[in-house]
Order: sequence, then C-alpha cells, then structure tokens
Amino acid sequence: MSSLSRELVFLILQFLDEEKFKETVHKLEQESGFFFNMRYFEETVTNGEWDEVEKYLSGFTKVDDNRYSMKIFFEIRKQKYLEALDKRDRAKAVEILVKDLKVFSAFNEELFKEITQLLTLENFRDNEQLSKYGDTKSARGIMLVELKKLIEANPLFRDKLQFPTLKNSRLRTLINQSLNWQHQLCKNPKANPDIKTLFVDHTCGQPNGARAPSPVTNPLMGGVPKAGGFPPLSAHGPFQPAPAPLPTSLAGWMANPSPVPHPSASAGPMGLATSNNAAIMKRPRTPPTNNPAMDYQTADSEHVLKRPRPFGISDEVNNLPVAYTGQSHGQSSYTSDDLPKVVVMSLPQGSTVKSMDFHPVQQSLLLVGTNMGDIMVWDLGIRERLATRNFKVGELGSCSMQLQASLANDYSASVNHVTWSPDGTLFGVAYSKHIVHLYSYHNGDDIRNHLEIEAHVGSVNDLAFSYPNKLCVVTCGEDRLIKVWDANTGSKQYTFEGHEAPVYSVCPHHKESIQFIFSTATDGKIKAWLYDNLGSRVDYDAPGHSSTTMAYSADGTRLFSCGTNKEGDSHIVEWNESEGAVKRTYQGLGKRSVGVVQFDTTKNRFLAAGDEFQVKFWDMDSTNLLMATDADGGLPASPCIRFNKEGILLAVSTNENGIKILANQEGIRLLRTMENRPFDASRVASAAVVKVPAMGTFPPANPVVGTSIGDRAAPVTAMVGMNSDNRSLVDVKPRIPDESGEKSRIWKLTEINEPSQCRSLRLPDNLTPMRVSRLIYTNSGLAILALASNAVHKLWKWQRNVPSKATASVAPQLWQPSSGILMTNDISDTNPEDAVPCFALSKNDSYVMSASGGKISLFNMMTFKTMTTFMPPPPAATFLAFHPQDNNIIAIGMEDSSIQIYNVRVDEVKTKLKGHQKRITGLAFSHVLNVLVSSGADSQLCVWNTDGWEKQASKFLQSPTGNTAAPLADTRVQFHHDQIHLLAVHETQIAIYEAPKLECLMQWVPREASGSITHATYSCDSQSIYVSFEDGSVGVLTASTLRFRCRINPTAYLPPNPSLRVYPLVVAVHPSDPNQFALGLTDGGVCVIEPSESEGKWGTSPPLENGAGPSTTSGAAGLEQPQR
Repeated sequence: MSSLSRELVFLILQFLDEEKFKETVHKLEQESGFFFNMRYFEETVTNGEWDEVEKYLSGFTKVDDNRYSMKIFFEIRKQKYLEALDKRDRAKAVEILVKDLKVFSAFNEELFKEITQLLTLENFRDNEQLSKYGDTKSARGIMLVELKKLIEANPLFRDKLQFPTLKNSRLRTLINQSLNWQHQLCKNPKANPDIKTLFVDHTCGQPNGARAPSPVTNPLMGGVPKAGGFPPLSAHGPFQPAPAPLPTSLAGWMANPSPVPHPSASAGPMGLATSNNAAIMKRPRTPPTNNPAMDYQTADSEHVLKRPRPFGISDEVNNLPVAYTGQSHGQSSYTSDDLPKVVVMSLPQGSTVKSMDFHPVQQSLLLVGTNMGDIMVWDLGIRERLATRNFKVGELGSCSMQLQASLANDYSASVNHVTWSPDGTLFGVAYSKHIVHLYSYHNGDDIRNHLEIEAHVGSVNDLAFSYPNKLCVVTCGEDRLIKVWDANTGSKQYTFEGHEAPVYSVCPHHKESIQFIFSTATDGKIKAWLYDNLGSRVDYDAPGHSSTTMAYSADGTRLFSCGTNKEGDSHIVEWNESEGAVKRTYQGLGKRSVGVVQFDTTKNRFLAAGDEFQVKFWDMDSTNLLMATDADGGLPASPCIRFNKEGILLAVSTNENGIKILANQEGIRLLRTMENRPFDASRVASAAVVKVPAMGTFPPANPVVGTSIGDRAAPVTAMVGMNSDNRSLVDVKPRIPDESGEKSRIWKLTEINEPSQCRSLRLPDNLTPMRVSRLIYTNSGLAILALASNAVHKLWKWQRNVPSKATASVAPQLWQPSSGILMTNDISDTNPEDAVPCFALSKNDSYVMSASGGKISLFNMMTFKTMTTFMPPPPAATFLAFHPQDNNIIAIGMEDSSIQIYNVRVDEVKTKLKGHQKRITGLAFSHVLNVLVSSGADSQLCVWNTDGWEKQASKFLQSPTGNTAAPLADTRVQFHHDQIHLLAVHETQIAIYEAPKLECLMQWVPREASGSITHATYSCDSQSIYVSFEDGSVGVLTASTLRFRCRINPTAYLPPNPSLRVYPLVVAVHPSDPNQFALGLTDGGVCVIEPSESEGKWGTSPPLENGAGPSTTSGAAGLEQPQR
C-alpha cells in the first residue's frame, strides 16, 4: 500500500473518532494494521474482554510470528486460565487449557505440564511460584505492564504505536481546500459558489451555459507551481553550497541572527544527510492531547514527519509516529498520583553523586557517576551494584601535555555527566579533565572499555549521543567548543566554534528530518548548529543568563530549559520554537539556589527539578507548582534527579553520598515483579525478557536520540598545563586482542588422536543420512540446525534446564513437530546434489530462510511450516544473510554473480549489486562500518556501503605459490567480533583483512598433507579459528597471529572404517562457548566436539619467538609446518 493510502487511513481514523464511530475506528485499526491503539488494548485487557483482545491483536501479529508475539498470547491466555481457576470454573479452565494453551506445549512441554497440574490444586496459589498472585484486577494490571513492554519491543509493532499529529477535522479541511482550489481554477468563478457535492469535480457554469474544463482532468493543464519555489543551483558553480533548509523549530530563532556565521572546522564529510538508521529514533510512548495552547505543535509547522528506514524500506511503514489526537492516552489521563513519590529504596554510593541515567531498555538499570570519578551500574530489581569502574587514563604518554601536567598534579577527576546510548549497548562518561570514556555494556556485570577520547582542553562538561547518519557522541567543554565524534572509531567528525564562555550543555535533536544540536554556555548564550561547516544558526539568551540545560519532551514536540545563574536565580521555562521565545515560565523555584538546579521530563506531561532540598513537580501545561516532596528528608540543596524511560521510577541523590529511588504504583509493581518473578517468566521463550543487543546494533525499541539531560553539576575547572598543546588524541583503530595464553619456551603442538583426549558426540539421527552442506547453532545455544544435500533440514534440541546449553556430554533430541512434517526446500527441476545450498537464521531463532537450488523458503522454526516461498530460479540463490539491524532486509547472493537486496515485508528487490564474475559464495555485514562484504567463486572480495549500496573496494585473494584452486572454489567471509577485521576462507588459504579497504594483514596456508581446507570459522569470542580439512582433521588457530596450536585428528571423533572416507564439510561454533564446535560430515553425521574436562581448552598458543607455525603476511608464500 502506498504512503498516501496509509495517510488516508489515518485521516479516516481521525474522522471516525471525531464522529464517534467507536467500533468502526477499532475495526479499521485492526484491519489496516497501521495503528495499534494501546489505550483501547489496555481497556479491553483491564475489562477481561479476552476474545476482543485476541481479535484486535490478530490484525497485527499471530501467535507464531516471533518470540515476542508468542509471549504476548501466552500471558493473555495464562491469565484467562488462572481467572477461570480462581472462579472454581474447572470446565472453563479445561477448555482454555485444551483450546488456547495446548499450542504452547510444542515449545515448552514441561511448562505446559506444570500449568496442567494446577487443575489438581484446590487453590492454585498453593503453587509456590503463584503464591503472590493477588486479585483479578491487580493481576491484570501486572500483566499489562509486561504486555506493553513486549509490544513495544516487538518489531512487528514498530511505527504502529503512535498516531500522526493532525489538526482537528483534518479530512474536512483537506476536502474544503480541494473544493476551493477547484473553484479558483474555474474560468468564471462565482463570488459565492454553491458546491453541493463531493462526487464530481466542481466547475462554475459559464454565462452561455458552457462548462469550463475540469482542473483535475484536463490533460493540457500544467501542474500548479508551488509558491516560493527556487530554481536549482548548479552543483558545480563557484559558490558556497546553500545551507540546508532550517526546520521550523530553528527558523523562528533566526529573527536576530549573528551577522557573520561563526567559523567551524570539520574533520570529516559527515554531511547533513537524513538519518539512515531510524531504529534509534524515539517512538513517543504517551502522546500529548490536542492542546490549543501548543500553537507550535501543528501539522502546518511540522507536517507529518517521516523518517526513512535503512536500505529502502517502503515509506508506508515509516511515518514518524507522533500524537493520535483523542485516541491514545491523552494528557488528561494522568494525575499527580502518577508521579513517583514513594521512597522504595536507598542505595549507598560512597561519594557524591554527580550524574545518573536509567538504561533505555532495561528499566531497572541505573548508571551513576560520582565526584571521585567512579561509575557504577545498579540493578534496582535486585538492589545490587552490578559493576564499578574507576577513573583511569589508558595511555597517558599519548595524551596532551596539559592533561599529563594536570594528572601529575592530581591523578583524579570528577564525573560531570553519564549517559546511555539510545539502544543501551554503550554508555559515555564526561570527566572534569579532558577525557571522555565510552564503555560497551553486555548485560549483567559485563562492562568493557570501548573508547577513550581526549575531547577537550580542561573540563568536559557534557556529552550526548546523536545519529546524524551514524552513531556519534557530541561533547562540549571548558575550551568553549562543541565536538562530534564517531562512537565506533573515536574519530572526530566536527568542531563547532562560536561560544565566548565554557559550553555547559548540549542537546542534539531532529525535526523534519533535520538533525541539529542546541548548546548552552555558562554566560547564558544558547546556540544551535547543523552538522555542516556554516556556523551557529541561533544566538539567543537563556532566561537570567544562566547555566542552562535543555530537553525535549519524550515525544520530541516540546522544548524546555532549566538553569541557574551566578546570583543563584533559577528559571525553568518552555520555549516556543517557532518564534525562539519563552512561551511559559514555571513558578516555584527558590530565589537563591545553591548550585545549578537539575531537571527532567516525563510522560510528555510532567517536569521535575531538584531545588531547596526537595523534588518539585509541574504539569507542563500549568505554570504553578503541582507538588513537592522531600523524599523523607536527607536531600541536598540541589539534588540530582533522573526519571526512568517510563516515568515510573525517579532516582534522587542524597546528602549522605547515596541515592533514593522513588516510585509510583506501576513502578512498585515493576520492582516487585522483578523480585518475585511469576513461575513462567523466563521459561516460555528465551526472548521473553527484552535483552540488550550486542554492541552497535539498533533494536525495535527506538529510544530518544541525544536528548540526554539530567543531572549535571557546575563544570569543574581543571588545572591547565604549561603549554598550549591542544592536539587531538590520535585515532587508534581497534586491534584484535592477543590471546594471553601461557608462553613457554618449550612449546609443542597439541595433538588430539584418541577419543579419550576430548569429548565428542555424534548426534542421534533416524532420517536418511545425506551429506551435511550447511550447519549452524541457534542463537540460544540450545539447538543445532543442519541442511543436508537432499534439501531436508534437521534440528537437534537440548533440554533447557539440564544442561543449560548444547554439550557433547548429553545427547539432544532430533526434534520434529507433532505434525511430523520436515522442513524441505523447494528443489524445482534441479538436482539438489548439484545445487549450492544456503540458509540464514533470524536473530530470535524464530525462522530460517533457506534454498537448495530452487525457490527460497521461509520456515517457522517452531512449527516447521513453510511461511512463504519466493524468487524462483534462474538464477538460484547461493548465499543468504540477514541485515543485522532489520530482519526484513536480506542480502541474497545469486548463481549469476549478482547480489539482490530484498525486503521481505513488501516482497520487493530494492537494489541489485554487480561486481563479481562468478557465483556468490559468501556475505557478511558489519554494523560498525555499515558495509556488506561479498565473496565469490571468482576468489574476489567486494565491499558495499549499506547506505547507498555503492561499491567501495574490491580485491582478489592472493594465490599461494604453487597452489591451484578449483575453477569454482568457494570463498567465505566472516567478520571478527570487532566488526572491522575480516576472515576470508578459501580451499588454499585463510587470510585476515581489514575492512573497508581490504588490506590483507595475514595469510595462512595449510600443509599439503592435510588436503584442502573445507571450511573455517571464528570462535564465538573471535579468539580462535576452527579449520576443517579434507583429511578429516580439524585445526585450531590463534586468531590474532594465525598460529596453529591444536590439531584434532579424525581418529579422535570418528569410528574406524577403512572403506569409507569421511571428513567435515562445514564447521559451526557455539554462540557462547568458545571451545565448543560442531562438524557436518560427508556421511550425513553431525558431531559436537569439546575439550576434555581436565584441559578445558584446545592447546596453548605458541610463543612468537620460537618460530612454530609461522603465519605469512600478504605476499609471502610460506607454508604452515606445525610441529608433530
């Protein structure tokens, strides 16, 4: 459906709502699938209208669409079941069990048995895990909290949770405009036209009775020119490029612009491109009502904003969601009772809290920075400090002289600001001395150093994440500069100059697809910058010339600021962006504040500020103080405060170097739920709990970009060194970490010859044995999927409880659904033995895309059903790869050497890439570099930019001396964990390249006795490389040096059979155990292999100095000669 059709549905929905066609509104929402009305859904759930709940949901998702959907339906049906038991209606409970819950037994039989056993209890609360089940109303409320999270995390609901901002009666207005336009184009327009019908085009009758030609249908009439249009300028003229058009929000601030733009320096051509990763942009959870006081929030000033999704996804699913007037939760639905006011816990911090930020996805994780330079991550659900890091400069010798002098005097620094990245995989820390640290977060206590940037001379006063066209960090400092850094590499992108005092805060934002940054200085000046070289666009004064922070409401439509000047006067105001003027000044702040007052916003409804030993709250639409709380006492004069994303928790710093957590009723329920998980919480599906994605990816949850405000103390002035060396910190490319194994002077290659020297398991199989062409572990690590040469898939599953992952110690089950069907690829008229099989598994393990020379099939991994088939040959698909940020986008390598970028949702090939001469044999995405690397049977590697799909580089593999490859030898590619280094595998060699330039760093060539390489892959931690050979052996190499450290000979895992030559065709590695791998064999078998329990790993790395197993750099032709 086109974008206009989608917008027409929105207009009709608004019209129906205004005309009070309530049932029709929700029917159209469900049938169109464009807008999921969360308020209506909550009402039906709260009222227990279960049939309507499922019927409404069915317009957006089905039970087996993905893990989130399955969990949603399970929660609803489980609640229905428990309510029937609570009413002692056993017959109804049995009916629900058989008709509604039975479907889940195929996915978790043990859980279904446990649910069934509840029928035997007089009161199901006798079950320990259900002992805290309350009454029906409270149980439904707790379930709603979980359902809302699952819906917001479910990619099928992306861009469907909010309604565009429309003026009242927008459809009527458009029709009237159309009629007026038709009338104006009449040859003889009447003074007072009488337009009686909408069914035909309007024309005014001529004096002689003739009719003027229709302005709509006359083919000779040209298009009506747009008012105010400008002719295009030549791109090659000698003039400066014209500035990008200002969003309405900035245009009004330009009434008195600076006569000369401030100079700015750019370190890279980032460009003012529309953001290409919409996944990180915030979807407002709670839209504002149609408030006539909000004169800037109109369709005329902001239009219906659209945000492009990556890689050409259809516009019809990509409208930037804003408010649905009169449908979703309006502001009137909130009262002061929704504010978090109840103190639920106190956390000892040990030093003065300077800044806090809640995780954007995991609502109970709190990041804290202190005046001692410490940072901590707290899990409020279990009231534990998960991790702590202290201030430490990594490589002091490479720092500027000013920083070295400052640290020599006092090796300490205060944290000025902490903030999470939009998807919660990174967080940034701004220190009072020059430095910004970026850490990557991998759940629990797993925090890893990501980047260290010497960002400013003196104090770094603030930082925020933004996404102009890739993930960036915006910083500001005592040196009066604002800088933009690449969040993945640390390279500087922009420097903005123009402030005449230290820059106090930054606030990146986007409007009308234009990305910009507000900055404020300690002299009270406010400036705004686009990502270009044309200087500041705004020069304005903050109220009271105060040190100010700025923040948008959660839906990005209203702008606020709060600050305190040197005299202690504080101001909290709302801005009219279209005029660049203060729209509303809120009353109630103290007259002589101590320190800078901190503030935050929540629910698109409330403001909060820490002032006069209290937390004060305002309704955004009222200037009077709504209420205040002292949080049971013990707060400093100007406490730091921070809401979590939902606005149900509030963190407040205390006088005694601690933090108090305040909550509303929903927040209290959330924390209780986390403390006392219901019996099924983590067992229905592993994806039921929303997990933080791996570093650099963007989930469907869409947090706010860069509007990180929060608690910020006045900048601490650092001691300045003796000279003015203000050089930038040298950009260092991420290195592949060396394995820190034991380095003995006497080193010997580890040889595994006997079954007793390792643990191996041949997986049970009662199906026809055919050679295994493709093999992969599921992302959960609990199953292995194989594709045989006869186009049949096989799936082995280990039980969830014992063991907790796949293992060679316990045999799994060859899994088949009760229907007994097999996942079998279409083979058309091809011989599957001659085809090039390929498959790709979705990130949530819900479905697999696969082909064996025929059409591409999409299978449901739970039911084995074929969901769809597409792309019949010729040409046949030879390799498949899901886009890392969007499961709807697939790169498909073809037999004719092309690569097709295909959108599953709209069933459309977006673009076709051509650069190879023979079939495609490998594809790998890097979400850090935003590139796709392809490899072909022509032994060529190509790099494609995923923003525009242009080819960036290509290179042929360097043939080792004396080795001749087969004419169609496969070349496979795989990115290292750092997403920059690339493993290229060919039957003659293994090589490590650095993307995107494809510089060959290392090359390894096997000894002739081993035969050709059949496959190779990184271990899950990228520290090792597993290589399989035609002689049946498997080698383990240290990835950082390509040095051979262990050989597993076929006698260790294969039974002796002289008449049958068996060897591995493919190696798969466990997703979390770096020492476990599986082999797909020529005889159809699959073997899982692990080191012996006494060893625990595969050999030790050879020391570099003894020459064992040399690797050869590109161009060298040495052979690997491991010791025996």
